[in-house]
Amino acid sequence: MVVPCIRHLEPLAATSAVNPGAGATVDYSRKWVVLAAVSMGVFLATIDGSIVAIALPVLVKEFDTSFSVVQWVVLSYLLTWATLSVSIGRVGDMVGKKKLYVLGFGVFTAASMAVGLAPSIPWLIGLRAVQAVGAAMVLSLGIGILTEAFPDSERGQALGIIGAMVSIGAVTGPTLGGLILQNLSWRWIFFVNLPIGIIGTIVAIRFIPDSPPPGGQRFDFVGATLFLASLLSILLALTFSQERGFRDPTIIAMLAFGVGSLVAFVVVERLVDEPMVDLTMFSNVDFTVGLTTGFLTFMAVRGLTVTGPFLLTDTLGFELRQAGLILAASPIALGIIAPLSGRAADRYGPRSVTVIGLTVLFSAYLLVQLVDTTTTGVGFALILAPIGLGMGIFQSPNNSAIMGSVPPDQLGVAGGMLGLNRLLGQVVGFGILITYWSSRVSAGSPDGASPEAQASAFRDTNLGGAAAVLLALMLAVWALRRDRTRQRALS
Repeated sequence: MVVPCIRHLEPLAATSAVNPGAGATVDYSRKWVVLAAVSMGVFLATIDGSIVAIALPVLVKEFDTSFSVVQWVVLSYLLTWATLSVSIGRVGDMVGKKKLYVLGFGVFTAASMAVGLAPSIPWLIGLRAVQAVGAAMVLSLGIGILTEAFPDSERGQALGIIGAMVSIGAVTGPTLGGLILQNLSWRWIFFVNLPIGIIGTIVAIRFIPDSPPPGGQRFDFVGATLFLASLLSILLALTFSQERGFRDPTIIAMLAFGVGSLVAFVVVERLVDEPMVDLTMFSNVDFTVGLTTGFLTFMAVRGLTVTGPFLLTDTLGFELRQAGLILAASPIALGIIAPLSGRAADRYGPRSVTVIGLTVLFSAYLLVQLVDTTTTGVGFALILAPIGLGMGIFQSPNNSAIMGSVPPDQLGVAGGMLGLNRLLGQVVGFGILITYWSSRVSAGSPDGASPEAQASAFRDTNLGGAAAVLLALMLAVWALRRDRTRQRALS
């Protein structure tokens, strides 16, 4: 394994390549207020996802239905967000990111009120999809707005703070949700969004700069339709495969349709004058390597976050509240280190820092192999913390490299793809790693529930996660060496 040497890190000169207008003067005086507006949007969307998950058992009882129905409260949100994120990013690049961002904040806030008032489970599922439309606007365009608001020399720090907000939301959601469900109606897990949503909308209207894009652009409806059809078909196939398996004819047909639609999308994007996604972006090494390594890490971490609670409760005997506190070790570590790694990326360049982060993350996944039926809660937390540390070191610089590699008129699309990449990694990780975990549990014990079988399955599954991280590390090291070779050739 190649580990980057610290002495190779050299401070970078400040540039303004990603900011609009090659010679234009950009006003950065409102950058911290813009960061506050984007942070509120990211926090709101993150906490909403984690707070709803803990309420699913309550919703089963409240609406007298099954979990297979109630899970669509989460799935309708995720599928809507995933299928619309890139299209919304493209529209934002065409009409102006501020307009859609403010509209998205408003839609999310109003939908939160409506979801809290939902009279039945079908209404709840449908209104969650509307809420996801607002979330897609906020999450897809927020990163692009932030990239324009900060100079290149501070972009990593700003994205690191956003990473910290994601971690705060992930940690706060279950705790706040538990308090609400113990003392109030489940409806308040949605009403709690209203104060932040209203304040965030006002701040966005008042302080986010409005940068008018070039006029006369046309939206690629054919490409957008094919992209939506492809994503929706593949995501639904991965979702239903958890129950039916990948050999089910319906699953095979959905995957085939999704892949076929994706191929058609690529063909259309190469032919039209104004594509929804400019495929030449993928010829940029920073963009392609950044998305690929991000996908692999999100896939690995998803396997851990799903199998971890089962191990803690079923094998190690912890209560749900204790398990939640133990699992918080990873996002807390991520939240602490993310702003610092962002600043390091601004000073030394993102590529070296991402390699360090992936090295730490891979080493942390090897520590997971120490987990057995005698592992204590403190011991498990000490294993999880380095995983959050590695992700925190990696993620902010990687996002900075991706957003810094695209021109200003494609920041919305890039932001949408960044969010979609995260979700796809989690969905694929869930579909592949959790299916493998389930089969290992069954193979390790006739009743599929012995502590030894659970612990063995946990280790084996996360060894697969380690392999994904190792592949990401190899790609990042290759990109780092490529950059240094080019720098030596130019010097």
